[in-house]
Amino acid sequence: MHVLTAIISIIAVYFWGDWRNWEKYHTTMLFYALGNLAYNFLTANYFLWRMDADFISNHTLTEMLYTFIVFPATIILFLGNYPKGLIKQVLHNIQWIAIYAVWEYVFSLTGHIEYQYGWSFWWSVFFLCFMFPLFKLHERKPLVAYVLAALIAVTFIWLFDVPVHVPVEERGQ
Repeated sequence: MHVLTAIISIIAVYFWGDWRNWEKYHTTMLFYALGNLAYNFLTANYFLWRMDADFISNHTLTEMLYTFIVFPATIILFLGNYPKGLIKQVLHNIQWIAIYAVWEYVFSLTGHIEYQYGWSFWWSVFFLCFMFPLFKLHERKPLVAYVLAALIAVTFIWLFDVPVHVPVEERGQ
């Protein structure tokens, strides 16, 4: 299912994405990748959600597939087709939130995503409501987007009591 998602993402970018101008979206692709990698690092022993590997051998390779193929494709499609006008922009965000929510719902039904420690499908939908507008904000005001992303991350870490500890050897003891 995850490889199929990557293939569909590549095909969608080819037909509907502004892939010829990928450099224009590069920094937001990195912003998305950084967020995903930070999540995987900070919650390595306490995943709130976790993509369960299908025929890919493990969780790490599955996450790399998303980080380096699916998420950049999402940014090219999302930002490359971003409309003018407030109502169209709101509808565009809702469309992408719905796409991701439906896809995740299918994953939850098929056992390709696992929720733990109080996280649920509905928390994911709530998170998506921040995520997509944050991508557009990052394109225009990256520093503001980084600050907001950090605040959102700290809030979720606090809400879900994610244990973020510095190992003893890194504290100099």
